[in-house]
Amino acid sequence: MNDPLNDHAPNKPKVFARLRSSFLTGIVVILPVALTIWLLWSLLGWVDGFVLPLVPERFQPEEYIGINLRGVGIIFFLIFTIIIGWVAKGLIGRSLIRYGESIVNRMPVVRSIYSGVKQIAETVFAQQERSFEQACLVQYPRRGIWAIGFVSTEAKGEISVRAETGSRLLSVFVPTTPNPTSGFLLYFPEEDVTILDMSIEDAAKLVISAGLVYPTPKEPAKPLIRDAK
Repeated sequence: MNDPLNDHAPNKPKVFARLRSSFLTGIVVILPVALTIWLLWSLLGWVDGFVLPLVPERFQPEEYIGINLRGVGIIFFLIFTIIIGWVAKGLIGRSLIRYGESIVNRMPVVRSIYSGVKQIAETVFAQQERSFEQACLVQYPRRGIWAIGFVSTEAKGEISVRAETGSRLLSVFVPTTPNPTSGFLLYFPEEDVTILDMSIEDAAKLVISAGLVYPTPKEPAKPLIRDAK
């Protein structure tokens, strides 16, 4: 005879499996949102802790409303940066910058640090130039092994002259996973570089995720239908 107490026993694993699946789905939804909020909140606190001590007390909102508003340091930093940029574009600002750089260039250690930081800042925040042109595939570190790279520009100057290739030479940055800020600068003949249709952002996501996040494939272009003559 069947035990009436065990009639629902086979359904328990299904119930727990559904609860486990729902819990994992909730984690996938909540974790990115919570982590993003925490990072932004921590960033605002870090900026406030660095900027607000430099602001006179009579200009701080806490003196008037009695509440420490997180994020006020960002506002002061943006206003200060805009003013500095506006002054630097003028004749007086450019003269002061040239005079300051002439003093820095006389300091051996400080000169190297300043020139390196300035070059990085100009590369990252330049508005006229793009960092990379296209995403590509190259065979690296040997034939038969493919790696994702980013085409930066065409090789010029001494590199293009001394490289014994019969075609254009492209400079390709091959990033490492999961940190794409480090990698290798390689030069390939144009025929050895396979240009990808995916965007720079999609290729970067693919590298950072170690191949787990693939871009959504684009639909192939539909052929034009011509009327039969």
